[in-house]
Amino acid sequence: MPYNKRSQLITQGVQRSPNRAMLRAVGFKDADFRKPIIGIANGYSTITPCNLGLNDLTRRAEAAAKKAGAMPQTFGTITVSDGISMGTEGMKFSLVSREVIADSIETAVQAQRMDGVLAVGGCDKNMPGALIAFGRMNIPAIFVYGGTIKPGRYQGRDLTVVSSFEAVGEYTAGKIGREELTGVERRACPGAGSCGGMFTANTMSSAIEALGMSLPRSSTMAAEDGEKHDSAAQSAEALIAAIRKDLLPRRIMTRESFENAISVVMAVGGSTNAVLHLLAMAHAAEVPLTLDDFETIRARVPVLCDMKPSGRYVATDLHRAGGIPQVMKMLLEHDLLHDGCLTITGRTVGEVLKKIPSRPRQDQDVIRQWEKPMHSHGHLAILKGNLAPEGAVAKITGLKRPAITGPARVFDSEEAAMAAILDKKIKSGDVVVIRYEGPKGGPGMREMLSPTSALVGAGHAEDVGLITDGRFSGGTYGMVVGHVAPEAAVGGPIALIHEGDSITIDAERRLLQINVPEAELARRKAAWQPRPARYARGVMAKYAAQVSSASRGAVTD
Repeated sequence: MPYNKRSQLITQGVQRSPNRAMLRAVGFKDADFRKPIIGIANGYSTITPCNLGLNDLTRRAEAAAKKAGAMPQTFGTITVSDGISMGTEGMKFSLVSREVIADSIETAVQAQRMDGVLAVGGCDKNMPGALIAFGRMNIPAIFVYGGTIKPGRYQGRDLTVVSSFEAVGEYTAGKIGREELTGVERRACPGAGSCGGMFTANTMSSAIEALGMSLPRSSTMAAEDGEKHDSAAQSAEALIAAIRKDLLPRRIMTRESFENAISVVMAVGGSTNAVLHLLAMAHAAEVPLTLDDFETIRARVPVLCDMKPSGRYVATDLHRAGGIPQVMKMLLEHDLLHDGCLTITGRTVGEVLKKIPSRPRQDQDVIRQWEKPMHSHGHLAILKGNLAPEGAVAKITGLKRPAITGPARVFDSEEAAMAAILDKKIKSGDVVVIRYEGPKGGPGMREMLSPTSALVGAGHAEDVGLITDGRFSGGTYGMVVGHVAPEAAVGGPIALIHEGDSITIDAERRLLQINVPEAELARRKAAWQPRPARYARGVMAKYAAQVSSASRGAVTD
């Protein structure tokens, strides 16, 4: 029996002769029309090092698919570079690109009635964008991560792209000279691959592996190593097997597998962006998932890995120490993982992890022994209060000062806040408020790596708070709270803050509060007026009109 039921609609029957004629032009022979047609969504670009090596991975996957008896068809999908656009108007397009990527994969695959899809991506939004498409289409699918960058080196220390952002703050504060600033900038990114710490790209690759939608150990491989290319070929083979078995994403992307992914994100100390993206991926797969689920899992899962930005190690170190399978086996041993979840290999999580040691090797400290975790509870906390009735997201572990109450320093854009920080107008004890940067108000929910890194570089990681209805880079750490919802653009409480108002961030109580009488807040709310849209047409205007609250994953459908 042929197993290309979808592509038969295009290739089989006398009436399909014109369709076959077109396919012959791209290399199909008579026998190929009985083979499954798979799409390879290639995110290659020279815009960013994250996606620089994807063409080579695509070619390996394509060759392996042909050898396994399928007919691959390659098509491109976009990428933008968060790191390059950071701190500019261009950063507003970053989260928007997640939806464009998902829409483009869905459009190409559904239009051509492909039997399966393999997506190759390296940047932050390629990954959730592809998984959103997988969840919507529900045809056999697998994700191939482009791989992590190797660390840069300068003056005996490992560097990541965040080192460059923090060096700007250190230079402005007079802590380093221009020679060191230039030295860090020149060496931070030595080649191809995604940002090296447990920032958003490596967080999402880890989550997707835990979810079961990519191959075991593939999420922490270096982009330039041979095993990454071999993994691309093996992924194509796994996809063909999934097509034969009719193994669909929604059998893999279940409520339990999302809980596994969240547990792994907590254990590795992952990015706040994982909250936004996992909510959106679950929405696409019609899996019920809420912000409160993250808080429930945070309370029971320890942070096991000592990873940058706040720790010492990068993803290649984690890979050598055993990678995500080692972390998952530790969680499984302590009943913090669902072992019956299916993976794209056709095996369950328990079967995949069967031969993994229960304890990490003693000769490394990237993955801590269970008895000596980095932190006893997860690091991504959901804060609520009268400033965030729908919730907000914060990294809370490792803070020496888990609470701050101080005067609000209010800015209606990232640029205005950044100027004040660089001009040394922010003082110890202040709470910086950056608003009108949410999904709808930005639009696009920019990452605030530039201001947060500038604060860290200036020595204010612990003594200055920052809240925003925008979001943070995976490289951000400190007393910062993002994804504040409802956002300012829809009249959320963050829009009602006045300069000098007392604001409380309390990580231990998971509280975000403005210390102003309710009657005064009601008066301000009655007087508040929405701002004109920043974009009148084009992709940004369409996005702003459709996007949901960050508390729902900033989804557009």
